[in-house]
Amino acid sequence: MRRRAFIAALGGAAAWPLAARAQGERVRRIGVLLPVDDADWQAGYAAFVETLRHSGWTDGRNVQIETRWAGSRTSDLQRHATDLVALAPEVLVAGGTTTLAPLLQATHTVPIVFAAIADPVGAGFVDSMAHPGGNATGFVQFEYTLSGKWPELLKEIAPSVTRAAVLRDPLLANGIGQYAVIQSVAPALGVDVTVINLRDAAGDIERAVAAFAASPNGGLILTGSSLAVAHHELIIALAAKHKLPAVYYRRYFVASGGLISYGYDVLQQFRGAAGYVDRILKGEKPADLPVQAPTKYELAINLKTAKALGLAMPPSVLARADEVIE
Repeated sequence: MRRRAFIAALGGAAAWPLAARAQGERVRRIGVLLPVDDADWQAGYAAFVETLRHSGWTDGRNVQIETRWAGSRTSDLQRHATDLVALAPEVLVAGGTTTLAPLLQATHTVPIVFAAIADPVGAGFVDSMAHPGGNATGFVQFEYTLSGKWPELLKEIAPSVTRAAVLRDPLLANGIGQYAVIQSVAPALGVDVTVINLRDAAGDIERAVAAFAASPNGGLILTGSSLAVAHHELIIALAAKHKLPAVYYRRYFVASGGLISYGYDVLQQFRGAAGYVDRILKGEKPADLPVQAPTKYELAINLKTAKALGLAMPPSVLARADEVIE
């Protein structure tokens, strides 16, 4: 693997740091709400804490970071959001789209910095990218135009593909938006697209993919959603079972056995969030900080999976890769 990620075992402190109180130093409180406790989110959180430290904020000295790993259940997300707001933090951090809504429901006054959010404008979280307006701002996963790269990449690595099933959450604005962009690009590539709507029931996904795979020359494109993460093992297994080349929206899926991904860098998202937290702690307001899209996307490839599918990865794709898993 080209890239090595150091994942620190970091978590929220349980009590106010005694040393800081003894010295009379003001301790600032930060609340962090994160979804699934996996290696990808842990790496993002570690990057957040490390970037804060480089800005002069050290957990246990002049900041106290209260962290909650909420999972995907709505009731747990709401409970943790309410608990964090009750601690009277000076700033809150939301990781992923599912965590932002409950925090915004819990407070309209505490500043919120988000990372890895899909479409905050479409979801109504902020007024606009340039002028967020309320108490939240942060960093988005991608702009919709990126979605057009996924069918292009699928065709480049598997030229025989003439059909693509797009897996999306139809209840999310970004699920609809990403699919629309893919639809607009696919005809010029000679690819017919169809949609598979992700649901909570794994059996529905399995039957839909199996039905799609019954005809030849197919491939998969997975768009961003919490359901995609929740069902990642199933989706990767189905792609392998039915010999379907698949393009994913972030490297987490490739690290878990998926074929190829092109998308945002989780570490970059959380480093940016730490920068905004630093500015807010120093007096700036979230309404004055524009929502930012990534300046760079990363391409990850799993050569072991490519070999299992009988695909020879084009040298042009390998040359552009940020990470290659062998």
